Amino acid sequence: MKNIEQHYDIVIVGTGIGGATVLSALVDTGASILVLERGEQLPDTAAARDAQAVFVDQSFKSDEQWRDVNGKLFAPGNYYYLGGNSKFYGAVMLRYRERDFSALKFEGGVSPAWPFSYTEFAPFYRAAETLYQVRGTVGEDSSDPGGERGYIEGPVPDEPCIARLRQKLLDKGYHPFSLPLAVDIERWLARSQTPWDGFPDTGTGKIDAQAAALTPALEHDNVTLISGAKVSRLQVSECGKRIKSVEFEKAGQQLSVSATLVILSAGAINSAALLLASKCARFPKGLSNSSDQVGRNFMNHNCSALLAINPFRRNRAVYQKTIAVNDYYFGDEPSGEPLGNIQLLGKLNGSILKAGLPAKFRWLPTFVLNWLANHSVDWYVMSEDLPNPESRVSLDDDGCIRLSWQRSNMSAHNKLLSRAKKMARATGYPFLLSKPFDSSVPSHQCGTVRMGIDPALAPLDSYCRSYDQRNLFVVDASFLPNSAAVNPALTIAAQALRVAEHIKTTETF
Repeated sequence: MKNIEQHYDIVIVGTGIGGATVLSALVDTGASILVLERGEQLPDTAAARDAQAVFVDQSFKSDEQWRDVNGKLFAPGNYYYLGGNSKFYGAVMLRYRERDFSALKFEGGVSPAWPFSYTEFAPFYRAAETLYQVRGTVGEDSSDPGGERGYIEGPVPDEPCIARLRQKLLDKGYHPFSLPLAVDIERWLARSQTPWDGFPDTGTGKIDAQAAALTPALEHDNVTLISGAKVSRLQVSECGKRIKSVEFEKAGQQLSVSATLVILSAGAINSAALLLASKCARFPKGLSNSSDQVGRNFMNHNCSALLAINPFRRNRAVYQKTIAVNDYYFGDEPSGEPLGNIQLLGKLNGSILKAGLPAKFRWLPTFVLNWLANHSVDWYVMSEDLPNPESRVSLDDDGCIRLSWQRSNMSAHNKLLSRAKKMARATGYPFLLSKPFDSSVPSHQCGTVRMGIDPALAPLDSYCRSYDQRNLFVVDASFLPNSAAVNPALTIAAQALRVAEHIKTTETF
């Protein structure tokens, strides 16, 4: 670690997709940049590819606890390492659909419009796809948005049993498409024959925030990284319009640095919590919160795992996660109501299944669960969660994070799950098991410090700059005004590149 200075041109809090990507685009400014990361380097051990260690023993999760809406403590599924939650992500790099940038009506409410169009955003999608070395194709997705792609090569190939499944879907009139994936599949499998979805990346093939953006940026002399640094507070200037310093704890020592610009990228939960924790006499509701919207509008995709089982058909896939279906994304009949995305999970095994069982069923022998997994195709059914001011992140008096998630749009999700089951049966899988994910699973948390055109309704402008403190940017899933129904990683990365371009044209260092 380099010596800590008293002042930096830019301080970035967090090294997930948002923080690492914006860093990668700002290193060429020559600005002095300090990166503060709560976590440490993820160790490369045998446990990183051991399903029992990852999913059952939860060896990589922190011991942090939050409270739910009823005040009950639970262990959230968030991770703190260099690269953030992207170390464990499924590496799916889907674009939002063009219509996701406009207001969409659902039975349960309205998904709000973005403050700019897909057309304006598309070039940043392309740049993000290149940065994250995405493999993919065009023309298969029934709701594919326009614009040139930045794919480095064709899609990750289907394994033989998944290729047969794809053909069955086509034969039945569905439109399966290849998932765009940020993974070097040959290098990943050379380390161990496991799926990557949910497994930690230790620099062996998954292109996460650390691999794509953070590590290359740290080669620049103007970047300083401090890991194991938990930011506790942002201090506001006397005028109240700027952040003057960032306070953090490192190895039991309380430290503080000042900055010309502060970029908060701690994740949708922790970024909101930090702004709320930074309240003072002048800003009793927290910083960047004159709208009273910080922490509100929390969204977490409505997701279910669906196991499609055929006892006479063995699934020998190792990674499985290569195809998806968007036939119901916008076009459900007869209502025309948008429903969402259906995609394959990484291949499950007995240990992963056991981790998801209610406690009363964990006595089931692993060999039984392995048989079940060996005869299933595993789907991830995902629907949009709509913003609601009462679905929120707040802080209790003791400083503990309280996550009061109020699910929405479940009618659409239940319809999509029904369509997914029908699809599975049509392709030869008569026995179906499904389970919704709860708040302990971070199914794309977002929306808590959203951007918008009206400062009375949104804390951030369209470039993720705070309306209240103009040297503060929030660049992570917090900024998303809606959750759409696709994985958000690429959208976060693209907006980070857009924000970096804005900073370069409006700030001097």
